[in-house]
Amino acid sequence: VPVDGSHWLSMREVLDIMRQRGHEVVVVAPEVSLHIKPSKNFVMKMYPVPFTQEEMEKEFKMFLQASLEEGSFLERFLKVYQHMKRLGYLAVSSCEYLLQNKELL
Repeated sequence: VPVDGSHWLSMREVLDIMRQRGHEVVVVAPEVSLHIKPSKNFVMKMYPVPFTQEEMEKEFKMFLQASLEEGSFLERFLKVYQHMKRLGYLAVSSCEYLLQNKELL
């Protein structure tokens, strides 16, 4: 069960090597993701989440924008913190929906 972002990008290389060595790889991922995409190197099982691709991309872009804005340290910290909370909520929500998916589990 990968986590989107740099964790997935690192894990992807490991999965490719496992497949080359003859292992069957199954990736369980949310339907909405920034980087986790189907591949011929693994079987992908997806589950629904309560947010759209557009909402996730918007939140991530707002986080990046807030990270690069000018202003006092405190202002920037508070903005980035608020956006990190929202991204964290999306991640937790995604995990909750996976755990509630009786068919997939």
